[in-house]
Amino acid sequence: MTDTPTPSTFMQFALELAGTAALEIVPRFQRVDVRSKSDGSPVTEADTEAERVMRERIQAKFPTHGIMGEEEDDLNPGAEWCWVLDPIDGTSSFALGLPTFGTLVALLRHGYPVLGVINMPALKETVYAEMGSGCWYLNRMGDLERVNVSRGITRVSEAYLSTTGLYNTDINPLDSISPPSMSSLIRSSRKFRFVGDCVQHAWVARGLLDGAVDPKMNPWDNAAIIPCILEAGGILSDLSGNTDNLVHAPHLVTAATPALHDDILATLAGRS
Repeated sequence: MTDTPTPSTFMQFALELAGTAALEIVPRFQRVDVRSKSDGSPVTEADTEAERVMRERIQAKFPTHGIMGEEEDDLNPGAEWCWVLDPIDGTSSFALGLPTFGTLVALLRHGYPVLGVINMPALKETVYAEMGSGCWYLNRMGDLERVNVSRGITRVSEAYLSTTGLYNTDINPLDSISPPSMSSLIRSSRKFRFVGDCVQHAWVARGLLDGAVDPKMNPWDNAAIIPCILEAGGILSDLSGNTDNLVHAPHLVTAATPALHDDILATLAGRS
């Protein structure tokens, strides 16, 4: 067990929220029906029930706080403090019975993330970070260690990379204008895999992957990832290289080093 700063009251509560969600999710894993939302994305009873119980706990403990989540409307918009929830990030994987999904919990203050939790209940692993306190990994044995991104990787050709999917890219552009060249990134990387959703970014924070790309994101997808990557020593932006207001970024790139990040963006833009 690694010595660690005592988590703040907010971080302790965020970890408890993720555990509360897991109690709704794990019993339904590999035994749940899937339906489609109005936008065509999948949803299950585990998604809706996990968010419901997290919201109930937040409203009971912090009634003046805002809540933003994937499955229900925003509560107390404009509040100084706002919890951002994604009960199951990777519902498609969850619905297929794959363990590569997670619960995301973040807390914003005036719109900026101050902490993030990536809990992967099927893998029994958690990556979490509070700004200024490092990024931490809790494994299935209960061992806790501080984690950092990989070091020394500066080029796509040297890197182990991942993406969630091929939608909104040159391979499957859908309605995208000037979609990123994912085919170039796949061909140019040293090794490429489709890890998916929050798990790939948690693995960037742990130094297992050197970079990860998500072609389509929402605030509940982004918010928890941001503190984890930054506190692990990594860098992140949208596909245009913007680093402002990343909670609302429409897509996300995480990388271990600034040089690798720049090369990923250049490759996706067809400049490399």
